[in-house]
Amino acid sequence: MRVLIVDDEENIRRTMTVALEAMGHAVVGVERGEQAIKQVEQAEFDVAFLDLMLNGESGLDVLPKLLERNPRLEIIVFTAYASIETAVEAMRRGAVDYLAKPFTPEQLRRTLDRILKAHKLENRVAELESRLSGDIPSTALTTAEPAVQKAFELAMKAAPTQATILLLGESGTGKSVLARAIHENSLQKENRFVTVNCPSLSRELLESELFGHVKGSFTGAVADTQGKIALADGGTLFLDEIGELPLEIQPKLLRLLQEKEYERVGETKTRRANVRVISATNRDLEQHVKDGQFREDLYYRLNVISVYMPALKERLADLPAIADGYLHFFAQQCGKHLKGLSKEVEFALRQYSWPGNLRELRNVIERAVILSSGREVTLSELPEKINPTADQRAARGVQVGERVSLDQLEQEHIALVVQQSATLEEAAKVLGIDPATLYRKRKKFAA
Repeated sequence: MRVLIVDDEENIRRTMTVALEAMGHAVVGVERGEQAIKQVEQAEFDVAFLDLMLNGESGLDVLPKLLERNPRLEIIVFTAYASIETAVEAMRRGAVDYLAKPFTPEQLRRTLDRILKAHKLENRVAELESRLSGDIPSTALTTAEPAVQKAFELAMKAAPTQATILLLGESGTGKSVLARAIHENSLQKENRFVTVNCPSLSRELLESELFGHVKGSFTGAVADTQGKIALADGGTLFLDEIGELPLEIQPKLLRLLQEKEYERVGETKTRRANVRVISATNRDLEQHVKDGQFREDLYYRLNVISVYMPALKERLADLPAIADGYLHFFAQQCGKHLKGLSKEVEFALRQYSWPGNLRELRNVIERAVILSSGREVTLSELPEKINPTADQRAARGVQVGERVSLDQLEQEHIALVVQQSATLEEAAKVLGIDPATLYRKRKKFAA
């Protein structure tokens, strides 16, 4: 954590700095209240140790001024003149803990450990609330498809590192689910996973959402706002559809990636944030770079590790398990006891092309669960585009994989090839048989 020490005794500041840096914290020490206020205005701190007696200045008066500038600052007060009254007053003014001088390095460690545990708990609660509000069924990172297994293995190998990761693939292929899985297997897993959907807002509002803004910086800015980067500090920032990021914002994101620094909208004060960035896109970013729509230096900075997520039509072996997972998720939400999908439904799902990928499959299963009145989902609960009527099936002819005999399939295929050929000899050549065999088969099917 970043720690500020406010004490008028140089020896105390020096000793605490040595102890806290040995614990792995970054430390700044000052001797007066006005110096502490200036430090908090210029940089982000997690914790402040504040002496209550500062060369005639009361630390109790400094305390609310520090919190005014950084409401998230955890302030621990200490003094050689400890009393119940000063402890109560310090807590009333916003302190989170109280230490009596003299104290040991072990007491410092225990105090900071309590704060760290509280931070992790808060972040975990925020993460769980985000999941619940998102109403997202969990997806296991298991697959029967080699291409998908390769993607999962690459993502998990990169997860514990600090590398930026770029997730590629069509919309709805599960890139956001994979991004969350990467976070949960990273060194930042105890901190927040924060999502920013790049195409969802105008350039001005997106910049404000990312970096935050100060009161009065634009029309409607009625209060200071932290921004998603500050929320993700210490954790993971997921930039969904990064290909839609406006050119004007791209240099600022590049600076964050390279230097861990940024400014809020309407503010010149430089802030720091230690965030791991994962981005995703369904666009061809290389082509965007050639067209001048995306910065080349930002592209290479984001594309340290790239992971391609195949479309659902490329992973049909996984479709039944994924659909079954969605079914049980929505059945539990609806209070229904469904056994699963009927064999006819499984077959129909495999035959469909799934242009909307996993997102479309989820919607189809949710609809089916809502409409279902039996123990399993049947064809009648599927949308018509996935479950064509008898007339539509007849119009499109026999399809490969349907529950029909080989004779039916052969008859349909021969009829279509003959229809598209100029002569029977040409049709026989396409079919790989001699004209006499073709004649016999046509006669047999006509009988």
